[in-house]
Order: sequence, then C-alpha cells, then structure tokens
Amino acid sequence: MATVKYFEDLDVWQEARRLSKEIIEISKKTDLKSDFRLRDQIKASSGSVMDNIAEGFERDGNREFIQFLSISKSSAGETRSQLYRIYDNGYISEDKLFDLIKDYKILSKRIANFMAYLNKEDFKGLKFRNGVVNNRNLKHQTKFDGKHETKE
Repeated sequence: MATVKYFEDLDVWQEARRLSKEIIEISKKTDLKSDFRLRDQIKASSGSVMDNIAEGFERDGNREFIQFLSISKSSAGETRSQLYRIYDNGYISEDKLFDLIKDYKILSKRIANFMAYLNKEDFKGLKFRNGVVNNRNLKHQTKFDGKHETKE
C-alpha cells in the first residue's frame, strides 16, 4: 500500500464524505428538515463516520487509528439504523433506503478491511515508540517501562 500523507486521500474517508453529503441533501430536500431531532441525529452520525477517520489518521499511529476506525464503523451502523427510521417516517423511498443501506454496508466492510490491514503493520504510533510517551504540553519525555515513569 502506498504511503498516504493526508486523510483526504483515503478512499474510505472520501466515500464517507460522499454519503454524508447525501444525508445532508435528504435533510434539506425532504420533510426530514422539520423533524429536528432525527435530522440532527443522522447528520451527526453520518458526519462522525468521516470525522473519526480523519481524527484517527491524524493520531500518527496504527493503534489509535484502528480505535477511531472502529468508532467510525460504529457510526456507519448507527446511520444505517437511522435510515430505517427515516424510511419508516416516510422521508425517503424504499429504493433510496436500499441504496444507502447497501452503500453504508460496503463502507463498513471497507473500514473493517482497513482495520485488519493496519493490525498487520508494525508501526504502532509515535506515541508508543520505544516505550516513550510524547506529550506536547510537557518539555520533557516520560519513559514508561510498564511499572515506573522516569523523566528524561
């Protein structure tokens, strides 16, 4: 896999963004616009899919990235559930429901595959390198051997 420098280059983020834009369009063009709570919930969960991919990527390591990808995948499931509610309330057609459910299931599978790939890689992250925890707010580094901290 080629090295990706920016989260915007990730296919899973791009697809999450596309789907989030579809949800936003539904929230503007259908009667969902008046169902404030459900509208806000689905906009938040669909946005959370892409946002957690971005946040995890910016953590600079596989361990935390995988954690955020897991949250992203969960948000995709939450969005699918809310799509059924939107359909049940008559805001979208059955065809639109099935198309979006299919797309979110594919995205969830792609996120899961990406997590599996990252689990196989050795780089755990800058935060975990050589037992040294980096803290941007401190002028020193703390070394942790599993039992004791020492300041360097």
